[in-house]
Amino acid sequence: MRPKPQAGHRLNQQAIIHMNSKYERRNGRTGEPSHCLNGEGCQGQTGKSLQSVHRSGGVSGDGMLGRVTGITREVCLHGVQPPTDDTTAATQEVVSVQAEVRVPHSSLEVPEIGMERRGGSCAEESEAKRERDDGPKGITTPALPETVTGVRKLQRTLYRQAKSKPKWKAWSLYADASRRDILEAALQQVIKNKGAAGVDGERWEPLKENRELRKQWLGQLQEELKGKTYRPSPVRRVYILKENGKQRPLGIPTLKDRVVQTAVVLLLLPIFEADFHEHSYAYRPKRRAQQAVDAIKKALLTGRREVVDADLSGYFDTIPHMELLRLVKGRVSDGSILKLIKGWLRAPVVEEDPESGVKRVEKNRCGTPQGGVISPLLANLYLDGLDKAVNEGKQLKAVMVRFADDFVVLCRRGQGAEMHRRLKKWLEARKLKLNEEKTRIVDFERESFEFLGFRLSWRKSRRGKSYPHCEPSPKSCGKLLAAVREETERNTFWKEPETVVARINERVRGWIGYFDYAQRDEVFGKMQMQVCNRVRRWLWKKHAKSRAHYGPQYRNERLHEQYGLTRFPTNATRQCT
Repeated sequence: MRPKPQAGHRLNQQAIIHMNSKYERRNGRTGEPSHCLNGEGCQGQTGKSLQSVHRSGGVSGDGMLGRVTGITREVCLHGVQPPTDDTTAATQEVVSVQAEVRVPHSSLEVPEIGMERRGGSCAEESEAKRERDDGPKGITTPALPETVTGVRKLQRTLYRQAKSKPKWKAWSLYADASRRDILEAALQQVIKNKGAAGVDGERWEPLKENRELRKQWLGQLQEELKGKTYRPSPVRRVYILKENGKQRPLGIPTLKDRVVQTAVVLLLLPIFEADFHEHSYAYRPKRRAQQAVDAIKKALLTGRREVVDADLSGYFDTIPHMELLRLVKGRVSDGSILKLIKGWLRAPVVEEDPESGVKRVEKNRCGTPQGGVISPLLANLYLDGLDKAVNEGKQLKAVMVRFADDFVVLCRRGQGAEMHRRLKKWLEARKLKLNEEKTRIVDFERESFEFLGFRLSWRKSRRGKSYPHCEPSPKSCGKLLAAVREETERNTFWKEPETVVARINERVRGWIGYFDYAQRDEVFGKMQMQVCNRVRRWLWKKHAKSRAHYGPQYRNERLHEQYGLTRFPTNATRQCT
């Protein structure tokens, strides 16, 4: 006969069942139990079987190892899942393409949102503090209230896992890339970045305006990913004009490809961010050009004043696929994710002849399209070895600061030539090439050099102390003045002054936001004077004023107060008012 269960045993069973139901993680949107958080196939104390959990990157969805719910095997400590105006169509397309590509030499930021403030019990406050102190600084996701918490927790969990275990590999990311919240965050980011259409002509505007269409479009994309019927589309090639008169090829993926690439980047970025060297500043969260300049100035003050100012020749178009994929496999063992990356790298390129309109399809045997969402991450990954080889070298003890494919190496006197030789050898072994036209060795105490739009030179202060002086370069100043001249040409006299000034303010504010750094008062004063003079001359000609009224009619204060022309920072403004 089966012995009757005791009262205490029955009470313990009920308590365990109650704990299971209390701590069962549910989807915040649907209210249904979440397979990704609870472990797909895992059952409670009352279940008949304990199957393997749904694996997702090899870490817990909320960044924790799990809570005891009556059965230790249910927690799976080592394998639970992480959770407009008169511009032509061609001009608009080029502007849209440039906005999508995020070419180097710009201040790059990963879109961010504020952290959700957590309150309540001491345990919750402790967990909030742990999340603030542990995790990638600045890895954030687009502002989607329904999805941002889960995406952000997943990113932090992946970062912690990669940071704590240098040899750890993400073995199941494809399921997370197919999640609805990840795809929604990716689509929102693509819409925010705008960008031109790909070979299929599909644009982002309808998805932004029509909520139902966006929901249907995401559902179809999710089904393709889950059924593994998604295939990368060819890349549309366009060209933009460079400063030296040459053309830079850009590859524009389709809208669908950009969304899937963004979803994959959301997962891969925290993993590789844990490995990247601190002196790499392009395309990384919470890093910008000014920080790179600060690192250069710090190295100069330590006596490293022989500078190798280097630049790579056609870097994005010459990255070898096999070597790049080998580096990706160092952290990712998910075959489905690797297959996606390989498909994007080898996607054919479609180029249309501007005169005849004939489209030509070419195979892409090397390089990553400068225009693809995943390209900046892969470009940083391929040069991360160079960052570490130079900065961690014990023989020359040089300091290398890199921003995409532009970098400088700061050495002690007499080491520049040897460093140049080593750089060339390292790059050639990885099928890359230095741009000898732009690469030079600089004695910083005798001559200046430019980096990321700044000009650095060795000067003496009023007290006779030497220091690295940093200011906007003449080339950068010339670009702003050229933009102001473009807005005040003769063919703009028909426009209202407020409209013209508003367009100028957009250019000026962006320029000030980037260069409002270090010793800029003298340059800002000159720039304010030239911008005011240009606007004053435009108003004078527009209203056909005589030369005698040129000055008195449109003083600087009137330009700022009546027309709203943006002022440069205080010290510079005082010099030319």
